[in-house]
Amino acid sequence: MNSSDELLLAIDCGTQSVRAVFIDLSGNILQIVRTEIEPYFSVAPGWAEQYPEYFRDKMFETLRKLFSETKFQKERIKAVTITTQRSTLVNLDRDGNSLRPAISWLDQRQCAVDKYPGKLMQILLGAVGMREAVVYTVKNGECNWIMQNTPEVWEKTSKFLLLSGYLTWVLTGEYTDSVGSTVAYLPFDYKKHRWADKSHMYSKMYPIEREKLPKLVKPSELLGYISREASEKSGIPEGLPLIAAAADKACEVLGSGVFTPDVACLSYGTTCTVETTHKKYVEVIPFFPPYPSAIPDCYNTEVMIFRGFWMINWFKKEFGLKEIQLAEQMGKVPEELFDDMIKDIPAGSMGLTLQPYWSPGLKIPGTEAKGAIIGFGDVHTRAHVYRAILEGLAYSLREGLARTVKRTKIPVNKVIVSGGGSQSRQAMQITADVFNMPACRPHTYETSSLGAAIDAAVGMKFFNDYAAAVGSMTRTGEQFLPDSKNAEMYNQLYEKVYLKMYTHLQPLYEQIRNVTGYPVKI
Repeated sequence: MNSSDELLLAIDCGTQSVRAVFIDLSGNILQIVRTEIEPYFSVAPGWAEQYPEYFRDKMFETLRKLFSETKFQKERIKAVTITTQRSTLVNLDRDGNSLRPAISWLDQRQCAVDKYPGKLMQILLGAVGMREAVVYTVKNGECNWIMQNTPEVWEKTSKFLLLSGYLTWVLTGEYTDSVGSTVAYLPFDYKKHRWADKSHMYSKMYPIEREKLPKLVKPSELLGYISREASEKSGIPEGLPLIAAAADKACEVLGSGVFTPDVACLSYGTTCTVETTHKKYVEVIPFFPPYPSAIPDCYNTEVMIFRGFWMINWFKKEFGLKEIQLAEQMGKVPEELFDDMIKDIPAGSMGLTLQPYWSPGLKIPGTEAKGAIIGFGDVHTRAHVYRAILEGLAYSLREGLARTVKRTKIPVNKVIVSGGGSQSRQAMQITADVFNMPACRPHTYETSSLGAAIDAAVGMKFFNDYAAAVGSMTRTGEQFLPDSKNAEMYNQLYEKVYLKMYTHLQPLYEQIRNVTGYPVKI
């Protein structure tokens, strides 16, 4: 497609890198600068923190590099937009200085249960099977930990912001954030897309004073204008509008072209997710809300496999030394060699079946769950284990999609796969076969940046609506069609083996937990 005259600048601050991207109104990635970042440092077991100024400085560094290298005239840039990792939180004092390192979404610390939920409420929650889930979320609330363990920091906190809100303040001087970025342990009403009323359960779980929270605007609305100071430090022209987008996962869904509920977006990243977009509020798992979409007043249903394609790195680290060394000699990445390694392994890995709960879920599966591999025989090799990982992830996401379809009552007929794992041809074919439906890649790998750019394009009135913007700026890339023979094999293994594994193993998981104390009971 021909590039348009108008350019949009998308800033994408993820877990592994910061990207600055020029995108046109046809969805072409015209220029990109990527800066690798250290996701966190840890001063205690399970802690994951990073200085807010580190993210700020890496963002400015990335932008300066983009502008120093670009051949595009600045006059063509019509708007800026930003998307970031979810659930990373920043404490600022009244002068906008950080009071402590940001607590990353990867942080695992927990606080004590304070006033809520009280003993009576815990009994009532226990009657509906929700006690452990509510207590878990209260104990994981970063604000609660700070209030309990460093009350002097909380007392000095003037603004408690998500990373998206912090970088918005850095760029504009405004304490404003997008509804679409608000995914965290915060008093946010996920149904009404606004800060929760004082009587709301979340306001009791996370008792944050309202004046410490930013103003919220919808995706595609104005966050502010690029300040003179930010312009001098970044190279972005002063006065350009900063348009609200959403968190990286929501932008990934939109950038993959998924904006109707009959198509699902699979994210093959560190965390794996299956998401659909709806205009109605639907809880796929009761009491667990859908997250805000990158489209205003819409929702993304999400089922998450926390360890996702982290498992590929786990396999590489524990069993892939040969491929790591060979890939270095050949100038390739080890994953390419892993793909070659399994191309002759039959579908179903000769019965080896994996349940990918290396980190258990909160509700589905329960907190007692563990990873499992069953079906070993003397024919099985490392290659079978690697293929079983890919198949197990696909099974778990198929199960998540089945739950979604059951709750929404809207069938899904196509899946679009984004994230690093989508670069694996074997993973894509396994996905098509396990789901028994076409699996497509988006036309670009940079779907989070593209989703943010779509928000900016709609906000700037370059398109009348999201349908027109998605139609112009997204398209599918390579498509993988299911192999009927493999699909039948996977369907039988999924129905007769995979779906029964958790039910049969759950009592054993509980006994392991009782005996060893891991995972810790809540």
